[in-house]
Amino acid sequence: MNTILTNKQDRSESIYFLSDIVGTKVFLHDQKIGKLQDVIIREHEKLPEVTHFIVGRPFGRKPLLVPWDKVAEINRHEVIISGEDAAIYEGEPAPSQVLLRDHILDKKVIDMDDNEIDVVYDIKLVVRNGKMYVTDVDFSGYALLKRLGLKPIAKVLFDHGVLKKDTLSWAYVQHLPEDIGRFRGAVKLKVLKDKLSDIDPVDLADILEELDNEQRLAIFQELDTEHASDTLEEIEPRVQRTLISSMDKGRVADLIDEMTPAQAADVLSVLPAQEKDEILKLMEHEEAEKIESLLDKQDDTIANMTTAGFIKLGPEETVDDAIKAYRLMAPDADVTTYIYVVDPEDRLLGVVNLQELLIAKLQQRLEEVMSTQVISLGLNDTIDEAEDKFLRYGFRALPVAGEDDVIVGVVPYRDIMNLKH
Repeated sequence: MNTILTNKQDRSESIYFLSDIVGTKVFLHDQKIGKLQDVIIREHEKLPEVTHFIVGRPFGRKPLLVPWDKVAEINRHEVIISGEDAAIYEGEPAPSQVLLRDHILDKKVIDMDDNEIDVVYDIKLVVRNGKMYVTDVDFSGYALLKRLGLKPIAKVLFDHGVLKKDTLSWAYVQHLPEDIGRFRGAVKLKVLKDKLSDIDPVDLADILEELDNEQRLAIFQELDTEHASDTLEEIEPRVQRTLISSMDKGRVADLIDEMTPAQAADVLSVLPAQEKDEILKLMEHEEAEKIESLLDKQDDTIANMTTAGFIKLGPEETVDDAIKAYRLMAPDADVTTYIYVVDPEDRLLGVVNLQELLIAKLQQRLEEVMSTQVISLGLNDTIDEAEDKFLRYGFRALPVAGEDDVIVGVVPYRDIMNLKH
């Protein structure tokens, strides 16, 4: 990172890496007293918390064990500590204390099946609300080159996609031995990292709800935007509120933007008004207006619950072409069960169920396989009327048509039936 550290009393989150701060000059007021040699942590139920900075001194003098609460400021070139006399911090770390540089750095990383994954080349640290935590281990090629003094090369390779930054949450690291001494073992994980992205959002939400907030936040930040958005939607409201309050609001806005308006309103409804407004201001105006209307219950019609994330194709498309188009469009769509067949003016002509598409002959056109008896909603239909149609016909989504049958959006079944606000 270019900007490594900030004043530790800043309530915003500051992120940096062990390799960037080890060797930094340490000052007691204006007097240089040594260099940062190592960092001591304490493991407990939450993420490991930094308790001391170890300051190495020249000429065989004893190191200093500076408590974290005596670290007044950390910036790019120096660490400033408070106190009247450096001698009060003299001491040696106890055999049971965990030293990040001495005990963790350059250790092998193995998974729960004892398969070797890589080596810990760096350690990510975060300052939150005046406390410093260990959040991740880094075993990427980027970190290795940086440790070897080849950061400019690492940056070039990263910019060209040759290297990637690859960190793993400490929440996945098993507890270290109590009598750690000169720890020679491997850093062992609780799970296989690759399995995180495979966990269904509903199951992942259950897991996150059982963790404390620090662990929950660390794991949640490992998820890509789509997986995180789906998971956030499944988390129970009390935990949603705590998690969102701990996150960068720009990141939250990105997650909310992945949802339909009704899903977004459902999530935002658990937040304090100020926090909710802050997130809505970071979103596109039109989408934010829909969500606000649902939150304020100013309009009980269906118009504000529509999503533009649906798949539409022309009637002349062949089944073969439609399947190819579906594969490209489905990852970004909210409704994937149906293909809506429209003319050049977006007038709704028919609908094709995905199952019907897959069993049709490849050379058939959509106009030959579509159903023309389309059950749709009007812009002025109420949420109650939409609920009645879903219950009567059993569809997973219903199109919303405006004047001249022009399709303006689609309403998913779950948005109507699972509304909590």
